[in-house]
Amino acid sequence: MENHYSFYTWLFLIVFVDVAHVYSTLFKTYFVKEEVRKRKLLYYGIPALSWVLGLILYQFGSLTFWSVLALVAVFHFIRQQYGFMRIYARFEPNNWSKKIDEVAVYSATIFPMLYWFKTPRAFTWFVENEFNWLKNLPDYINFIAILYVLILSVWIIKTVFEFFKTKQINIPKIMLITGTYLSWYFGIIYFNNDLVFTFLNVISHGIPYVALIYIREIKQKETTKHNKFSIFQSTLGIFLFIAVIFGFAFFEEFLWEILVWNEHFSLNLNVSINWFQFLVPLLVVPQLTHYLLDGFIWRKPKKVN
Repeated sequence: MENHYSFYTWLFLIVFVDVAHVYSTLFKTYFVKEEVRKRKLLYYGIPALSWVLGLILYQFGSLTFWSVLALVAVFHFIRQQYGFMRIYARFEPNNWSKKIDEVAVYSATIFPMLYWFKTPRAFTWFVENEFNWLKNLPDYINFIAILYVLILSVWIIKTVFEFFKTKQINIPKIMLITGTYLSWYFGIIYFNNDLVFTFLNVISHGIPYVALIYIREIKQKETTKHNKFSIFQSTLGIFLFIAVIFGFAFFEEFLWEILVWNEHFSLNLNVSINWFQFLVPLLVVPQLTHYLLDGFIWRKPKKVN
């Protein structure tokens, strides 16, 4: 899972962006007493389920464990880009134009991953050979490349046509879709470089997520004496918010380092590899919980007629 970055690159990209964005979700979930009270089964059940699933998967070998986790992570990353697009287009009508935007987001993310599956990259998502078992799929590269270019072309034409027709443009949505195309294509396909992939992938994924959590769950909340997040609403509060998620992220990665990886920190604990089948699934619980919870916490409640 750990790549051989310099300490400061690892600290910034992995700890303070990637892992920190996982813990920002606490401000929408476990730090909100009313939310947990309303959905106890969800918030207590998913961490327990995450550990149990991890324990079961690890019995089939560490490669199977990390391969499944990588696929779950890929699905999560793809759905997050789709989710951001839906947020930016929330005031637009549900018509053919929005459908093209949705297809474009999925094309921008799924094509690079399908390319990766058939053309192993010079980097990993978590561990070496995690996607090797997918190399035996039929050769579909030429077909999906044509489809990719076709979808991108249709989306560009549609966007230009809408601009000239309405003289309006949804800048955040256009930037999101364009940025997704660029970051996934160049990060995974074009450069085929570990640091470039990690930088583009982590930055485009983690920072917007943290910003969304802060704006929606803290900044836009009414300031009252009963709002325990009001302390985070000032300029100083922003730094306090960042310090909280950085603290959780650093503590988790510190545990990974001293107990499993021993690359950036080492206390020479010499943990037996036999304990990894229990320890690794436990350490993955926050990350897997984040992946699974994300499918529930952003859903809008259905309107009751």
